[in-house]
Amino acid sequence: MIKREDLIEIGEFIKTHGILGELNTLLDVDEDFVRDECPFIIEIDGIFIPFYANSMRFRSAHSSLIHLQGVNSDVDAKQFVGKIIYARRSDLVKYWGEEELEEELDFIGLTIIDTNLGTIGEIVDIEDSTENVLFLVKDSSGKIIYIPAVDEFIDIIDDNTHTVTVTLPDGLVDLND
Repeated sequence: MIKREDLIEIGEFIKTHGILGELNTLLDVDEDFVRDECPFIIEIDGIFIPFYANSMRFRSAHSSLIHLQGVNSDVDAKQFVGKIIYARRSDLVKYWGEEELEEELDFIGLTIIDTNLGTIGEIVDIEDSTENVLFLVKDSSGKIIYIPAVDEFIDIIDDNTHTVTVTLPDGLVDLND
């Protein structure tokens, strides 16, 4: 039986694509994860179930189309829309390595607080596929705000309160609008 504590969130199914059961996803792993035959774990009726991908093709840095085994129509695929995609921690250690996985997990879930603006939101992901690493921060309305993860902006990382206090340049948060 797969337990919640053994899993790490790696994405979400956004919508169906076409009539053959493909799903548009936001995902933190690439096709190597699929090639290594690591399953995507989906919670259905309170039970975590592994699903393997028949295929995966990228649309952007984090958006991809996935066709899961046994999902052969848009009707089948609709049951996955809005569901969170998990992976086993052990699979992610093989995929990323223990050190990189721990670095990412250290920040995910922390609350970003700006010294001038107050609470901005929670870090839900880290974008490190470009030269400039970004925190993806979800605000209270559900909007994603991109904040550069640079030493110049970070004042305090407090593990006790699970917060990162930053001083951002004026207008940076509004660039996302």
